[in-house]
Amino acid sequence: MNILGIDASGIAGSIAYMKDNKLVGEYYICDKLTHSETIMPMMEHMKQLIGLDLSTLDAIAVTSGPGSFTGLRIGVTTAKALALALDKPIIGIPTLDAIANNITHTEHVICPMMDARRNQVYTALYQWRGKELLRLTDYLAIDIDEYLCQIAERNEKVIFLGDGVWQYRDKIEEKLEYKAEFAASYLTLQRASTLVQIASIEYDKGNSVSASEFVPMYLRKSQAEREREAREKDDH
Repeated sequence: MNILGIDASGIAGSIAYMKDNKLVGEYYICDKLTHSETIMPMMEHMKQLIGLDLSTLDAIAVTSGPGSFTGLRIGVTTAKALALALDKPIIGIPTLDAIANNITHTEHVICPMMDARRNQVYTALYQWRGKELLRLTDYLAIDIDEYLCQIAERNEKVIFLGDGVWQYRDKIEEKLEYKAEFAASYLTLQRASTLVQIASIEYDKGNSVSASEFVPMYLRKSQAEREREAREKDDH
């Protein structure tokens, strides 16, 4: 199975290629460059370095959200354009699932947390049960203080990861104390290598769609949409 993975849903951007169920290449950049400046160049460079033949792909994997509205559009648009050009299906993986899968086979609860601004996070809780990572809650867009109160009530250790940790680590440690643990820096953000691994499992289950059918997942409206609605409300 050959899968190309594209992630532009957050601060970092990455491309990964799985060939015959083995990861053979990954680019990962978390710096000042925008995803529009990095995603396509990374893919073109990978094609040259390892002789990636896009026509041999079985599917295109992409993080489907939540995440940065601009980043999601770039990642999804790139994936759909490739899928249409190559006549290949798309496998969409929720961003929080992709982050949570960076942590493997721990007994603790896993909490990926993405900064959604305005004191909110995109998040969910996960836990390994045998060889399967189960999602314990809905995908949420929630106030961080309210959410930490909910987690504290569970009275169990939780591993936090995601860019929301950078923003709210002090609050997490203050509220949860010894019950809070944090992933290593190289596991904190979503990566295309994890994405293609999950996508290969979903592909075997038949969970892929055509480019025309695929849509990203948004947990709330964009800031531009919220500001427009506020202006319209004021006008009335």
